[in-house]
Amino acid sequence: MIQESMRKRRSGEAGFTLVELLIVIVILGVLSAVVVFAVGGISDKGKKSACNSDVKTVETAQEAYYAKNGSYTDIAGLVTAKLLREAPSSDSYTITADKTTGAVTAAPLCSTL
Repeated sequence: MIQESMRKRRSGEAGFTLVELLIVIVILGVLSAVVVFAVGGISDKGKKSACNSDVKTVETAQEAYYAKNGSYTDIAGLVTAKLLREAPSSDSYTITADKTTGAVTAAPLCSTL
């Protein structure tokens, strides 16, 4: 008797149709595409921020070197003077410091990353 009532309940139940499953898969695909594009924009902003931060750090080190020695130096000189731990490096940009003017530049410009 119990088995008979269970069978009646199960026979009335229907599973998901193929169309319903395909709709769910399409919705998940659209949502994942939106997330991928959103995360890509975040990493670009991170590169710009890192570049700007490196430029400001080297500029500060240049001014500290100038205050102590009365002249500017290049990045290797800043590392030797222990004003920088290491020369800033990245695959996206290169930072240089001019010995004569003390100008610090990034190539390509941080704003174009």
